[in-house]
Amino acid sequence: MRLNPLLPLLSLLTLTAASPQTTTITLRIAPSHALLPNPNALAPATHATLSSLHKAKSAPLTVANTFVFGNVSAGSYLVDVHCATHAFAPLRIDVVPSEIEADGRLRVQAWETYRGNDWDNKGEAVPVGEAGLEVRVVGGKGYFMERSKFSVLSILKNPMILLGLVSMGIFLGMPYLVDNMDPEMKAEWEERQKTNPMNSIMGATTGGSGVGNFDVAGFLAGSSKKDEAGSGSGSGSGSGAVASSGKGESRKKR
Repeated sequence: MRLNPLLPLLSLLTLTAASPQTTTITLRIAPSHALLPNPNALAPATHATLSSLHKAKSAPLTVANTFVFGNVSAGSYLVDVHCATHAFAPLRIDVVPSEIEADGRLRVQAWETYRGNDWDNKGEAVPVGEAGLEVRVVGGKGYFMERSKFSVLSILKNPMILLGLVSMGIFLGMPYLVDNMDPEMKAEWEERQKTNPMNSIMGATTGGSGVGNFDVAGFLAGSSKKDEAGSGSGSGSGSGAVASSGKGESRKKR
């Protein structure tokens, strides 16, 4: 029994037709004037990963500053660029069958995303060109914290220090303002200072009594020294009348 020589070729064509279609995804790093002026200065260990729920791929950085992923099947993927000196924005890439091509070729769609974002929430679309997808540089990575420097001006920026300086200026400049006041205005101001109950607490020299003679409890209770003097004189007169009446009764008994 002789076998047909075309039978192995037909079986190979059948396996090829039954295998899922794949495509190639190319990522490129464009030079940025401010953040990354020269992509060739990136570390050789820089690489990109293309991951999904069931599979993951990795691609190194080429001489042309690109990452090439081959044999990518249909699905939704997350692209991360791992670099020791710079941070790159992650991408969401969807590989879907093309609706225009009749042979069912795969087309690539991409959007910018971030960690923790809802997968159904698509961000800004990234254009897909013939040269591939452009990966955006976010900024440089810093591993060290610069030591803060001591400066006298930094002390003056403190709000409490500024408030203290303003209060000191008012305290030192008030006597000069009083001396330069109009005589009539100065006399009026002195009269008001004499009737001010807080004058003794603040240590003003134009007031009557000193700090030691000021009754804080009486001031808070609403009483004055005139009331105390009146009550004192009344009690003194009452005690004197009682004493005189007592002496009169003792004389009568004698």
